Order: sequence, then structure tokens, then C-alpha cells
Amino acid sequence: MLCGTMNGGAAHCFILIFLAVGVTELCLAGPLHAQCKVQWYFGIPCQTVYESLVLQIRQWETMAGCRQGGQRCLYKLQSASVHFIAAKHISPLKKYKDSLHFRLVPYYFFTFCHVSAMSISETWYVIKDHGTNYCNLYNLIEGSGLTEARGYKEITSDFLCTQRSSANCTVF
Repeated sequence: MLCGTMNGGAAHCFILIFLAVGVTELCLAGPLHAQCKVQWYFGIPCQTVYESLVLQIRQWETMAGCRQGGQRCLYKLQSASVHFIAAKHISPLKKYKDSLHFRLVPYYFFTFCHVSAMSISETWYVIKDHGTNYCNLYNLIEGSGLTEARGYKEITSDFLCTQRSSANCTVF
């Protein structure tokens, strides 16, 4: 008998129900650490996607892109090949650091490109980020013009991206 009436059984039962509901809510809310995972599909070759992303990261290395507000600045290319790009982003005000990774995989006779991307906060205690990790990735895709590429498609969710549905990428 899990929730018996002896020895504080009602209180024990309440605690079990409270914990079960809390754990369920946490699991449905998405990641337990501020991060974002996105899948993009492009009807263009990975070489073109690669060149566009690397160029955009390099263009936004300084504070210049943040003078108008937002966070389209302070990106730093860590490594790059036609199949994998690693970068960092630092938020201009609070100096939070995020790690970005893009995996580029050609498909359909190497004429199309599938990109798996992830941004994760390096600060261990960050749980909510107002969609910052989503914007770290999306801003590069949009800034490089890839949102206008033939066959562009994005797949993600609030479960995969912390607070994605409330993200305002003109601010973050």
C-alpha cells in the first residue's frame, strides 16, 4: 500500500503526487539547461551553406553589429570544415558565452544540404534564456540570407529550444 493511512500516509501520498507532477512538468517544459537544437533543410549544396555561415560569423565578430541593439555581434569562429562549424557567441551586455555547432550533411546527390545545429549556454546555472540560444543560430541563418534559399525549412520546438516560442531575435 503506497499511500496508506498509517504513519502520515496522507502526507506521504501528497508529497509523491507533488513530485510526480513537478517532474512531469519539467520533462514537458524542455531542456533543463538553456540550449537549442534546430534542423534546417536547404535546396542548395552544403558548400554554399558553409561559405555563407562562415562569412556571416566573421562579419559579426566585432561589436559593430550590436550598435543598433540586438546581439548580431561577438561571434567567434572556432573551427570550420565543409561538414562542421564550431563557433562561440558572447552576449554584449552580460557577457554570457554560448557554444554553437553546425553539422552539414549533403543529400539528394549532394545538391541539397541538411544542417543540424546546436547552441548551448556555457554558464552551468542558466535554465531560461528568453530564446537566446535559438537566436544565436537563427540570426546567422537569417543574416547570411539562407532563410531565402531555395528549399529552406526549419524544424525545432520549445522542447528542443529553451523558450523558442517567446524568442525575439531582434533583441537576442
